[in-house]
Amino acid sequence: MTGRRVRRALRSAAVLPVLLLTGCAIGPSLENQGEVTGPPGDSRELTIGSAGFTESDLLARMYALLLDQAGYRTRILSVTNREIYEPALESGRIDLVPEYAATFADWLNAKANGPDAPPVGSPDLAATMKELRDLAAPRGLTVLAPGLAVDQNAFAVTAGYARAHRLRTLSDLGRAKLPVRLAAGDECVSRPYCAPGLRKVYGIDITGIDPKGVGTTQAKQAVQRGQDQMVLTTTTDATLDDFGLVLLADDKRLQNADYIVPVANRARAGSPRVARALAPLGPVLTTADLADLNERVDSWRRLPEDVAEDFLRSKGLLR
Repeated sequence: MTGRRVRRALRSAAVLPVLLLTGCAIGPSLENQGEVTGPPGDSRELTIGSAGFTESDLLARMYALLLDQAGYRTRILSVTNREIYEPALESGRIDLVPEYAATFADWLNAKANGPDAPPVGSPDLAATMKELRDLAAPRGLTVLAPGLAVDQNAFAVTAGYARAHRLRTLSDLGRAKLPVRLAAGDECVSRPYCAPGLRKVYGIDITGIDPKGVGTTQAKQAVQRGQDQMVLTTTTDATLDDFGLVLLADDKRLQNADYIVPVANRARAGSPRVARALAPLGPVLTTADLADLNERVDSWRRLPEDVAEDFLRSKGLLR
């Protein structure tokens, strides 16, 4: 997600060692594979990957519960960076992961076409999904349908600042012609979806970047104290209320379509049966739900497995 996540991994079912992932693969290498013509697989035992932060862990656990109910045997492995878990997904050592459409499309694009390849992710979900599926298929990956929930970059100010200047959107902030010091990661200086985009798309007067990270406690405190005027965070940040912060709407769609999508190894978990088991989750899990679930784990200290199960039962998805 434009390199933006600074999240804390609380609990995980297991940690997949680097040596295991970089050893002999289960299937043939997909690095130079062309068109995939074999039938999609339907392994009865599935390994679901979590990227090691709360939201990914919650999603992985929801996937596991739905697949268990459909008759699969599942386990969860926590692997904390995409450089490790994506090759494991291709090789079949991991069968399924929760991903983010635009970010994963750009990741696969860079892997296929080099780090300087023009981005293919965009604010347009349909266009992003087409690019993602076109890039995933030759690597033996199946991208399932996106849901309602989206975890994008987002920008927050204090509620008092928003009231004082009548701000609800980033366009409002641009029209207000206020000088804005932004608490963010240092990469925000050059990322097109951060400071350059705020200036170009919204006309916001970004006077400087306070390099306190993306959505960190220190960054939010800097805005809370008035040291900075705005903070870069995410749409599923569960702690904004704790700092008296509110999001400004991205009304001109600067941010890419980072909707939640399950991505499966086609040879092991690409069957319609897997897709049917997971399909009920997408239409009921919203961005607000994800923020609430993150809060239950990060702030209330509830176990992610309990939070995931409670949510599915509340939506009638578990028998």
